[in-house]
Amino acid sequence: MNVTYKELSSLVNRKIGYGIVQPGKNVTGGVHIIKVFNIIQGLKSINDLDTTAFEISEKYSRTKLNGGELIISVVGTVGKTAIVSKKFAGCNLVRATALIDIPDENITLWVKYYLDSPKGQLYINNNLNTTVQPTLNIKSLEEMPIPFYEMDYIKKSISILSIIDNKIALNTSINENLEQQAQAIYQTYFSPKSDTYGEIVTLDKFCSIFTGKKNANASVKGGKYKFFTCAPDALQINSYIYDGNAIIVSGNGAYTGRTRFYSGKFDLYQRTYACCLLESTNPDYIFPLYWFVKLELSKKIMGGTRGSAIPYIVMNDLAKFEFIYNSDMFTTYSPVFKKLTETIQHNELENERLSALRDTLLPKLMNGEIDVSNVKI
Repeated sequence: MNVTYKELSSLVNRKIGYGIVQPGKNVTGGVHIIKVFNIIQGLKSINDLDTTAFEISEKYSRTKLNGGELIISVVGTVGKTAIVSKKFAGCNLVRATALIDIPDENITLWVKYYLDSPKGQLYINNNLNTTVQPTLNIKSLEEMPIPFYEMDYIKKSISILSIIDNKIALNTSINENLEQQAQAIYQTYFSPKSDTYGEIVTLDKFCSIFTGKKNANASVKGGKYKFFTCAPDALQINSYIYDGNAIIVSGNGAYTGRTRFYSGKFDLYQRTYACCLLESTNPDYIFPLYWFVKLELSKKIMGGTRGSAIPYIVMNDLAKFEFIYNSDMFTTYSPVFKKLTETIQHNELENERLSALRDTLLPKLMNGEIDVSNVKI
């Protein structure tokens, strides 16, 4: 397939440039600003953004957003991209992000996918200035060569990739809603602040709690375990010590207190804990207990960890944590929590598969290697 290359600067409506150098402190009623963190976390709500003074924003009117623009991180964590939705119109950018304003929506998507592709990321990495911190110079961004094929191919390629990304976004949105439902049920019937009365018990009444072992060296950030990211190096895939449902709690470091629900066979890193339901109790009880650990226990541990240099949790912190147990409430709502938790987990695993599929297709589509002639858009 014939390919031509165009410099990125030749595609834009406005000159490519970075945003506000010194936005200052948050200002009530000020102009919302998008930072690298917001791009990484996903642009969901304008309420998640910091603000700057109107006067400061006006000095950088060149990066004021109308919606539909492509933005990219150029300082620190470089190469993260997003297309700004219309609900962020009027916002501005900070110095660590750059504006790529392409008038054609299809070309905007095509450029985004190319920037996200291995070739695009390689170009970015090869042009980084790393003297102080990783920085992508605007000139290098302007000179970036973008491959172009026939417009029909471009449209069909971005249609394929967008279908996958839209499904991932939908699953993520569904999971956020399900988590809100679980939190609402928990706060109403299981929280210590609720009006529910029952027996005060400790977590070890229902759960066996154990820690991992040294030299577990398989990362939880890759492969089929990617959704479970409570701590680095928490699973040793070829050495199984438990098979079933478990509540996993990270025991030390930056991820201290991070909690995930896990199903299947696993081994644990030394400073990661598993709370596994005792065989003598209702197996569905693990689901409300998971939300208890997630919403109450981990939150409190994060506020009062042991250790000064590196925060950590000892096993007794988990075992002796108290909560209110009401058998009627557990019997009634355990199936509800089970359904919510399993649906969330299903969607996370589906997103794993979809992400892997997209990452496989992306470089091939950018290289013109896939026949898309039969794709309908």
